[in-house]
Amino acid sequence: MKDILIAITGASLDFDLARSMARLIALRENGDTDCLAWSDAGRKSHSPGCVQCEIKGRPGWEVYGENHGGRLKIIFNQGEYVFIQS
Repeated sequence: MKDILIAITGASLDFDLARSMARLIALRENGDTDCLAWSDAGRKSHSPGCVQCEIKGRPGWEVYGENHGGRLKIIFNQGEYVFIQS
């Protein structure tokens, strides 16, 4: 899985904007991209939420995304928002 790190400064960033930006970035490499997993650190929320909290030191939602076809991990503002895209 390839990591893409994005830092946004000087403008407000919310979950919906970050998700839209992640999708646009992923579409450049895969026209059929899907968001497989995500994390919102500010709200302490992630999806899927039903997986174990941690698997071998990694968040369960991240392992889920990678194991279900995740090719890109798009990280905004040092983990404020993270999206795993197919």
